[in-house]
Amino acid sequence: MKNLILLIRPHQWIKNLIVFLPVFFGGALLQWEAVYAGFITVLSFSLAASSIYCLNDIVDVHDDRQHPVKCHRPMASGAVSIVQGYILMGLMFALSMISTFLLHARQVETASVIIFYWLLNIGYCLRLKRYAIIDVCVVAFGFVLRILAGGYATDIHLSKWIVLMTFLLMLFLSFAKRRDDVVRMNETGHAPRQNTIRYNLTFINQAITITASVTLVCYIMYTVSPETIANFHTDHLYLTSVFVLLGLLRYIQISVVDKKSGDPTKVMIHDHFMQLIVLAFGLAFLFIIYVFKNSQ
Repeated sequence: MKNLILLIRPHQWIKNLIVFLPVFFGGALLQWEAVYAGFITVLSFSLAASSIYCLNDIVDVHDDRQHPVKCHRPMASGAVSIVQGYILMGLMFALSMISTFLLHARQVETASVIIFYWLLNIGYCLRLKRYAIIDVCVVAFGFVLRILAGGYATDIHLSKWIVLMTFLLMLFLSFAKRRDDVVRMNETGHAPRQNTIRYNLTFINQAITITASVTLVCYIMYTVSPETIANFHTDHLYLTSVFVLLGLLRYIQISVVDKKSGDPTKVMIHDHFMQLIVLAFGLAFLFIIYVFKNSQ
């Protein structure tokens, strides 16, 4: 049972909290129905993602056995068989679809987005991840699908800026993760992924810089856009850009200086400075749209 739980990687479910972005940026955190729909969508996406993790470990089982860290995964170590992996994969996806029936509205649209995510990631596991640049774009688009599902489930309109920021931020994190692979390849002479040979540190560093810069500009444009000002009835959200800049700089420091950007989830769990930045950003944003606005 322990190995089956490890196979579905529940610690990775934290990344599915991005589903709440429409609720957060839509100013609906105090609306119970929106929060409930967000939680159900997070659960559905987490189960669907776990299904993909099973397939990923099945497809990569031979490569993982050559990896110094991934060789300890349940599938690579032989603790879980290929057949058990396929059964668990199907079970997780079935539970994901069943959980969408707990939504009070727009069940079909939400389920359709999750199904598309599942099919896209099957393609990613079987073929798309072999191609450099395409692989990180697919990963980033998967997070766009998460917020689209969150928007459908909560019936909150998504700003075009939120969609762009999500894609750019996840592209930034994906390139940072690939940097860790390139560093390992340079040190050991062995490519952790099939497409790692199509990356090098010069390209990765430039890609990280570009995506971080465009993400920051996109966020600033979002905070000063007439749509945002009209929606939140305040023009002070631009102040929160400071925390976005600090967060990007901190992650670049972790990637370039510490060389520990291999798993963004672990970075968020273990790096206290990053946690403080995210908390400060959230509190500042909420203060401006809920408190500062009402005091004007």
